Amino acid sequence: MASLDIVDLEGKEIEKINIDDQLVGQEMNQEILYQEVRRYLASQRAGTHSTKTRSEVRGGGRKPWRQKGTGNARAGTIRSPLWKGGGVVFGPRPRDHSFKLNKKVIRKSKLIALTDKYTQGRIKVINELTFESPSTSQAAAILKNLSLEGRVLMVLDSIEGNAAKSFRNISRVDIASSRTLNTYMILVTDYIVFSKGSLTEMMERFSNAR
Repeated sequence: MASLDIVDLEGKEIEKINIDDQLVGQEMNQEILYQEVRRYLASQRAGTHSTKTRSEVRGGGRKPWRQKGTGNARAGTIRSPLWKGGGVVFGPRPRDHSFKLNKKVIRKSKLIALTDKYTQGRIKVINELTFESPSTSQAAAILKNLSLEGRVLMVLDSIEGNAAKSFRNISRVDIASSRTLNTYMILVTDYIVFSKGSLTEMMERFSNAR
């Protein structure tokens, strides 16, 4: 069975915690990761891009010139798609870009991403994160004690507590809970830091999902 070191706020090891092999023992599957990342990014798109058709462009009610005798090509409106400032043919319209994936595929992708970070030694577990009040300097000191460089994902018991408010002021730190954690967030970060409570909750949720 796999295990992780649990450290204090100074980075000193306190104990070890056993982790179910299903969490960090998955085989790499690039296709599943690709599908889930694509689904997540698509769901984040606003889908508000839009262009006007010839019927929506203002003006163009009068025929630019008579049908015959001018030497020009026939024209019925200055809002024709052939004219500058006219309507757009087959342009983008507001729509929902999101699509669904099987829940088992989404769950599998998260486990594969966690396995990848575990094999690289980029998962840390902190025994307890207690903040009497929001303090960015205290949060920065914790990151320094743990020697965490680059982009860091903090998985906390709550995304509304003082700890979350402290870490979210640091630009290179992302905040999540065991429930909001997703594959994309895991893949784009350099290190994942779990609180002991959030890691325990996540293991229980995955074990109950079998």
